[in-house]
Amino acid sequence: MSNYKKLLITGGAGFIGSAVIRHIINNTDHHVVNVDKLTYAGNLESLTSIEDNERYVFEQVDICNASEIRRVFNEYQPDIVMHLAAESHVDRSIDGPGEFIQTNIVGTYVLLEEARDYWSNIDDSKKEAFRFHHVSTDEVYGALEGMDDLFTEDTPYAPSSPYSAAKASSDHLVRAWQRTFKLPTLITNCSNNYGPYQFPEKLIPLIILNALEGKGLPIYGDGKQIRDWLYIDDHARAILHVALTGEIGETYNIGGHNEMQNIDVVRTVCSILDELVPSKLEGINNYKDLITYVTDRAGHDVRYAIDASKIADKLGWVPDETFESGIKKTVQWYLNNTIWCQHVQDGSYMRERLGVISNE
Repeated sequence: MSNYKKLLITGGAGFIGSAVIRHIINNTDHHVVNVDKLTYAGNLESLTSIEDNERYVFEQVDICNASEIRRVFNEYQPDIVMHLAAESHVDRSIDGPGEFIQTNIVGTYVLLEEARDYWSNIDDSKKEAFRFHHVSTDEVYGALEGMDDLFTEDTPYAPSSPYSAAKASSDHLVRAWQRTFKLPTLITNCSNNYGPYQFPEKLIPLIILNALEGKGLPIYGDGKQIRDWLYIDDHARAILHVALTGEIGETYNIGGHNEMQNIDVVRTVCSILDELVPSKLEGINNYKDLITYVTDRAGHDVRYAIDASKIADKLGWVPDETFESGIKKTVQWYLNNTIWCQHVQDGSYMRERLGVISNE
């Protein structure tokens, strides 16, 4: 019998969570309990390839529901909690911060308390091996000033949006539960994820789908905002690696080593589409002709960039994909999976602009 772990993964139907689950089921002997409320961005179609596996089980549960979370802990007796459930779109947090406060802060508190209660009452050998891994974002650090600066694990928090403030709050709670109650926690902060199965409110899938339909490709402000782009499968590998081998109480930054301006990301996607699906749209010779500049996001941070040397040095993780290789795989996936795209948009989001503040 292999020495497998049972992982309770919150937010497992989301973009990052589903990638982690696919990675675990396809490449390890570990077992997964997927806990997801199934909000608009949670999509079980992202897990159809593994949903019948005997090592996988799904529970539709809201992390704010303490009694249900307690039931899940007691029923499945996990070895590791991987906490990814969160409201995650900055523009939505501007339109409606309340959901972000509830899920990202209150939900994390409920999960920490139920995890602590469970952990306090399990036998010593299981208690020794238990881990609570909280997955967070580089947006908690705010914006970088200089063009050569990088976020390290010691960068002070200075969140700009309701989303990043809520994630920063959850990070602080996790650290407090480790320091005060000795709950064995770890935190990772990642850069911008991209890849297959990403909900089309995010930049790259939005650009791909809009371009194919001949719709405008909205660029916020001047498009010179810089992000570090991390391919989703690289992130999935990193998250599991930290959960299994990371040191209790430590934080690890996860980055893709791929800094690019948003406008260059969009142009790259357009050139790949030009190559793979030459435009048949009237008046559009190249997809980049669809680029339109729109009012910048309120409080938009100009540059994020991650120093991922700690996870490389301490745990031996480095990304496999360059941006060039990852973005080609991503565009090809969206072209091959139009039915997934249609289904995920059958809900209330139709790629309209979110997060615009009226000055009237």
